[in-house]
Amino acid sequence: RWEEERYPEGIKWKFLEHKGPVFAPPYEPLPENVKFYYDGKVMKLSTKAEEVATFFAKMLDHEYTTKEIFRKNFFKDWRKEMTSEEKSTITNLSKCDFTHMSQYFKAQTEARKQMSKEEKQKIKDENERLLKEYGYCVMDNHKERIANFKIEPPGLFRGRGNHPKMGMLKRRIMPEDIIINCSKDSKIPSPPPGHKWKEVRHDNKVTWLVSWTENIQGSIKYIMLNPSSRIKGEKDWQKYETARRLKKCVDKIRNQYREDWKSKEMKVRQRAVALYFIDKLALRAGNEKEEGETADTVGCCSLRVEHIKLHPELDGQEYVVEFDFLGKDSIRYYNKVPVEKRVFKNLQLFMENKQPEDDLFDRLNTSILNKHLQDLMEGLTAKVFRTYNASITLQQQLKELTNPDDNIPAKILSYNRANRAVAILCNHQRAPPKTFEKSMMNLQSKIDAKKEQLADARRELKSAKADAKVRRDEKSKKTVESKKKAVQRIEEQLMKLEVQATDREENKQIALGTSKLNYLDPRISVAWCKKWGIPIEKIYNKTQREKFAWAIDMAEEDYEF
Repeated sequence: RWEEERYPEGIKWKFLEHKGPVFAPPYEPLPENVKFYYDGKVMKLSTKAEEVATFFAKMLDHEYTTKEIFRKNFFKDWRKEMTSEEKSTITNLSKCDFTHMSQYFKAQTEARKQMSKEEKQKIKDENERLLKEYGYCVMDNHKERIANFKIEPPGLFRGRGNHPKMGMLKRRIMPEDIIINCSKDSKIPSPPPGHKWKEVRHDNKVTWLVSWTENIQGSIKYIMLNPSSRIKGEKDWQKYETARRLKKCVDKIRNQYREDWKSKEMKVRQRAVALYFIDKLALRAGNEKEEGETADTVGCCSLRVEHIKLHPELDGQEYVVEFDFLGKDSIRYYNKVPVEKRVFKNLQLFMENKQPEDDLFDRLNTSILNKHLQDLMEGLTAKVFRTYNASITLQQQLKELTNPDDNIPAKILSYNRANRAVAILCNHQRAPPKTFEKSMMNLQSKIDAKKEQLADARRELKSAKADAKVRRDEKSKKTVESKKKAVQRIEEQLMKLEVQATDREENKQIALGTSKLNYLDPRISVAWCKKWGIPIEKIYNKTQREKFAWAIDMAEEDYEF
């Protein structure tokens, strides 16, 4: 389907038409009876100041609002929105009382839950209408779904981990901030009445439809096509094809970096050890970052001496490196890994005469590393290694773990275990869900009830057998058969529940979704499903099936990554 519409290098489309973005609804001032108090006294806020105050009030129960840096950033930005009288009165955040506002929003949330069926349907219909009007575009004769056509409403920035900018005000995005991208011969979207776009572009070398710059990090945000669209699917397919190309030359690359551990040049040795980490541990490359702009997170190239400890021997293993650092999104990476002797000796050398805050690889940065990777194989980056190692691990694990005689729930448990091996390799963690204990208890009580049911069914079967021995007629024989089937059915149900419990327990702190969506060639999973007769919806939900439609069409049961 893709092959039919190849364009010259860099051209992404010839025709693009869309309706532009949907803006956040305007601010609705609070009812008169909802009060804000300062220093114990009621104070009426101006509309702008009130809107920003509601953002804080809505987060009152969140631990963010207790963090010093969040409070400081919020107060500074809030004051910018106040009138001069408000500024001179409100000088201390601790004297502000948002509880009345907070209770009002909680009551509203409750009211939404209690809505009648008709009211809910009304909202649903309105969302459907917006989706129909704004949620699709036309790109080269195809009607394509747009991923995120609604612009984020204003609010307070949270950031991941201990982000230095948390609590700052995310401004409301106006039409005047928006760049529209469409083709010259299309019907150009019109801005809301009384407004104009910042710019209208006709750039067919990019795939975004709308863009703007957000005020906190100064990063550019885009409205793009849905993952199920042709352009995204093709990009996804190419990503896995690049990883498959790496498979052909990975041995050569590994031999090369092993040789480089002995190089006379320090720069080459550092590059080779870093590459070994990226290959063996699926570390990210790790770009340099501006201090104070973002949370202090690192990747392979930006590791500091303080992030690793060397143990000539640990827990009965030789040459162990202990890693402890914050990776992307402030997720802690903690791992103790036995490495080859040469790597260990090199690390000792790299750490000589350095302070804890010095760079481990002081002769290396991501651009040097990426240039080297590009020389080894066209299109090779650290991410391609991650994708390759993730996919190859899944394929090997599925071969090892799948027992042909297992029933479907047991096979799915094996699949999830293979997926877990990948998530652990990529360090995709999560905090145990807040409801974890509760849902485990519910599941356990279901299991207990099922066990009682099974005991009853077995007793009934036993007495039916005894009965049949005495009577020896057709009717009692049939009763035995049906009781036997009942026991089997309940045994299967019990097994299914027990498998579910095992799965949940093992999955408590691991996030499977990231690797499933971004690092695992979907054709491996599709082929596995086809081979073992497992319905694809047991592995991929609806959204994932749409995203991977290309793989579901393409892969047969004998597909090898």
